[in-house]
Parts: sequence; structure tokens; C-alpha cells
Amino acid sequence: MKLHFHQLDELDTVAHRLLADGREQSVWLFEGEMGAGKTTLIKALCRALGVVSMVQSPTFSIVNEYTTHEGHSVYHFDCYRLRNEAEALDIGIEEYFDSGNYCFIEWPERIASLWPPAYYHIHLTADETERRTVESTTVH
Repeated sequence: MKLHFHQLDELDTVAHRLLADGREQSVWLFEGEMGAGKTTLIKALCRALGVVSMVQSPTFSIVNEYTTHEGHSVYHFDCYRLRNEAEALDIGIEEYFDSGNYCFIEWPERIASLWPPAYYHIHLTADETERRTVESTTVH
């Protein structure tokens, strides 16, 4: 699926469409240049899922756990600061993946050999007019 948007107020619609399209996968990989909008999109996804806690980039903590109003956990990873895949294993990333809860991963290319066999892949780009393009694919 390919979606385009210019305004932040379009993000909630984009988030709902992505959740409908990727509902079969709990692990979502977000790729895109710095500033493409990965964290902003994840915030919109969390809003759509009913997360009640504050959503912010886990740049320093590597992983943040959010809770929905129904009591479900949503995990948000930022792998940018990981020095190697062993650090991801040390925080138990495979257990998070196996939990069945949504796992939203920024900078997944840093842990490529740890990706589960099935996931939802999202690639974001921004052009010079600030138009964002979101391309999503389910990988089995």
C-alpha cells in the first residue's frame, strides 16, 4: 500500500489505514531518513490504538512501553543508538517480538538478522515540499 500526506492532521487517517492493512502482524519495522516522520507516525498509531500514556522517542532508553485504555502493551523501539545486535538481545528484544503485542521498531536495519520471519514493513520518505510518502508491505 502507498499513501501520501502533506499535513499532520492527515496522520490519524493514515494510521487507521495502516492498522487495518497490517493488523495481522504485531512487529512493525519503520525505515526512513532522519526526520522522515517515523516517530510522529508511531505517535499517531498509538493514538489510534488508544494508548493512554505519553508517547515519545525511546532514543535513550531503546524501548518504551505504552499501555492502551484496554490494558494492552505497545512497545516502541529506537535502535539507532545500538552498537550491535548483541545489545538488542541483551534487552530481550526477541521476547518482545514473541509477546504478540505491537512492537514498533525505528531503525530496524541496525538489527536486521533479528527480524522475525513475519512483519509489517513501513518505509517513509519526505520530498522537498514536505509531502510524505508511506509505503507498507506485509512480509511472511
